[in-house]
Amino acid sequence: MKSEERVEIDDEVKELREDENDEEITVLSWADAIRQILACCMANTIVIQAGINMSFSAVLLPQLKDSNTNIVIDKSQASWIASIVTIALPLGSTAIGPLMDKFGRKKMCVLSTIPVLVAWALHAYAENVWYIYVARIIAGFSGGLTTVALVYVSEIAHPKFRPMLLSLNSVFVTFGILLTCVLGFWFNWRLMSKIFFGLVFLTTIGLCFIPESPYWLVVFQNDKSACARSLRWIYKDDALYEQALKRILESKNDFGSNHSEGISEKSSLINLKNSINIYRESVVWKPFVILFFLFLFQQLSGAYVVIFYAVEIFRKIGGGNSIDGFTALIILGVIRFVVSIISTVTSKKIGRRPLMFYSAFGMILTSFSCGFYMFFQTNNESNLVNNSTSSPNVQNNNVTIFLVLGYVCFSSLGYLVIPWTMIGELLPIKVRGKLGGLTISIAYILMFVVTKIFPFLLEMVSMTNLFLLVGVINTVGLLYLYFWLPETLGKTFEQISKRFTKNIIKGNT
Repeated sequence: MKSEERVEIDDEVKELREDENDEEITVLSWADAIRQILACCMANTIVIQAGINMSFSAVLLPQLKDSNTNIVIDKSQASWIASIVTIALPLGSTAIGPLMDKFGRKKMCVLSTIPVLVAWALHAYAENVWYIYVARIIAGFSGGLTTVALVYVSEIAHPKFRPMLLSLNSVFVTFGILLTCVLGFWFNWRLMSKIFFGLVFLTTIGLCFIPESPYWLVVFQNDKSACARSLRWIYKDDALYEQALKRILESKNDFGSNHSEGISEKSSLINLKNSINIYRESVVWKPFVILFFLFLFQQLSGAYVVIFYAVEIFRKIGGGNSIDGFTALIILGVIRFVVSIISTVTSKKIGRRPLMFYSAFGMILTSFSCGFYMFFQTNNESNLVNNSTSSPNVQNNNVTIFLVLGYVCFSSLGYLVIPWTMIGELLPIKVRGKLGGLTISIAYILMFVVTKIFPFLLEMVSMTNLFLLVGVINTVGLLYLYFWLPETLGKTFEQISKRFTKNIIKGNT
């Protein structure tokens, strides 16, 4: 019996090596990848709304406070309009997991746009603040649903292109932020709502033409013929098509799919026990723990806080009124958008770990520089006050502002991009829908807590000490990345999963 098991193991190892050799022989060119790139871009259009949700309140609130509007709000109502989106996000990201597992990745991409259409219609024809409340809740819920785009892209992208295509998620989010800030210069919030409604409507139509995830068709539907049709849409080259089909069919058992085979023969109690045991497997809980701490360091780094409170931070560090609200938002939006594109392009060549290292090192450098610069500037404040000219003070303030912008730049290179994309790579397909939604829910809850307590923390601790504290947190985060973050560039899902079956501490394998 043991000899037979040994033969089976040897055969599996041999097949895996043959697959790896096939990966090296068959080179995927840009021309061969054009269809999956288009499909991934189309799927990622739904996450534009996540970026719009983050920045729309920056346009909406100032216009609502205008005396010409028919909806009058107070300070408390304004805070609810701004924060209620973040509260509703975890609801959508939690719900989308089981929905995408049951109905499919593509269908849920399409269906996720319907509540967004409702939200923008409510915005456009709002008669009082309660219309806006409901619209913002629905918009936040819809933002959570966009998690399906990450899962979809991870499952149709070739291993060589997957890091780049997953990074497009953040590019489209930052595009939504930038688009909102730019349109806010010229248009009223009601007209903007109608424009966004039209954008989502076009997105809904476009999503109908992309293929379903071949992995979902095999793992959850056991439909090999549909899987083959999906792969044929993605790969026109016969060799690439056959290679991808072979890889998916042979990896089916690794994903633990028993959804369509013999499930009726098992009792409900056994099924429940098996479902629970899945989450006790090392290939499930280890990547979940890695992702949890990755998002924890992401939120504690304050990268999102700098974006949400850009104007207040600029004024606090001495920027004065030289940079108005919209200008600050657009500068940050442009930086995030451009650097996200750079991160997307470079991730295909240098991988996740190097980008995260560069991002973390840059954030450590700029945060400590900003903190120590403000510390020495404060100690020399009496000398600056006695100076008859004010230009040196303005120049010193500008140096601090440039350091903060540099912090945003480095954070956008890795910290704000890669953790989200790794959800689609580290988590096994059998739990990617449910556990991916839970992971993103936790990330949004952490984001809400950090951004909510920041104004109160700023009253207790000086901005100087905050930047120094962030520098210490980022240093600890860099050490965590070195020991625990795995590299996924060019690796198949099977190769990534096998890593978590070993007791590996250093994450560079």
